[in-house]
Amino acid sequence: MVTADRFEVRAPAPAPAAPAAPAALADTAVRALRAEARLSPKPGLVDRRGGGAHDDMDLPLLLASAEALRPAFAEIACAAGRTAPGVGLREELGLLGREAERAMSRATGGVNTHRGALWALGLLVAAVAGGARDAPAAARAAGRLAATPDRRAPAQAPSHGERVRRRYGSPGAVGEARAAFPHVIYVALPRLRRCRAAGLPEEVARLNALLDVMSLLDDTCVLHRGGRDGLRLVQAGAERVLAEGGAGTEHGRAALLTLDGLLRRRRLSPGGSGDLLAAALFLDMIRWPDRPAGAEQEVLTCRR
Repeated sequence: MVTADRFEVRAPAPAPAAPAAPAALADTAVRALRAEARLSPKPGLVDRRGGGAHDDMDLPLLLASAEALRPAFAEIACAAGRTAPGVGLREELGLLGREAERAMSRATGGVNTHRGALWALGLLVAAVAGGARDAPAAARAAGRLAATPDRRAPAQAPSHGERVRRRYGSPGAVGEARAAFPHVIYVALPRLRRCRAAGLPEEVARLNALLDVMSLLDDTCVLHRGGRDGLRLVQAGAERVLAEGGAGTEHGRAALLTLDGLLRRRRLSPGGSGDLLAAALFLDMIRWPDRPAGAEQEVLTCRR
């Protein structure tokens, strides 16, 4: 589990001002999902080249799924804008989230394309709509919402993620949210900003952010398909790409494609890492109200 003591304040980076309207927040969430889906080449994940380790998904399906979630994100923002944080808001968000899952299922023919991303982005949309003033504050507010019980949640069979959490003791998507999204705040966002500061192309910055998360996250999607051995393979492979210079170098790109081929053959999909990259892109796209465009803010970087 990533914790704050593994990181230190390092370099300044610009931060933008936040969209207040629910429609604008929903648009930002959908843009983040679409950006993550289109990013290529992602090891084992759906991208512009195809379905990765998935037989039942492709890029058009992910884009349709993201669009199907737009109304839910707007409704989540409306709810958070009018309701104080607490059990009442958490239960309303739970109802909206379950309806969003049904909308996603209708759009995808029953394929679970974005359940984890809906959880993460729904909480973060609510946090921003509720008045969070920067990305860490949004993550903390989302964490408090995630930790608030939803008494109206229906009893249902454990999901793949829940079974994995019980078997391996992994925090999973629920634990990541309750911990205030440490892999987003302390890993993905700082990597994005460092890569941009180094003049790397945006696609490379986003791929390196994804790889950084993959190298550290106990991804329950990987654990479900490949167990601990599969997780070690994914983490070591992502670490190797970064050690070779990342996605923007010749050796790093070769290592990335080697990892991609291996994950495809093993049917290993780091979907949890992809969801957290989408969450990072969402927070990165927000124009935060307390820091106009061009203002400097301190960001956290990993002592790796």
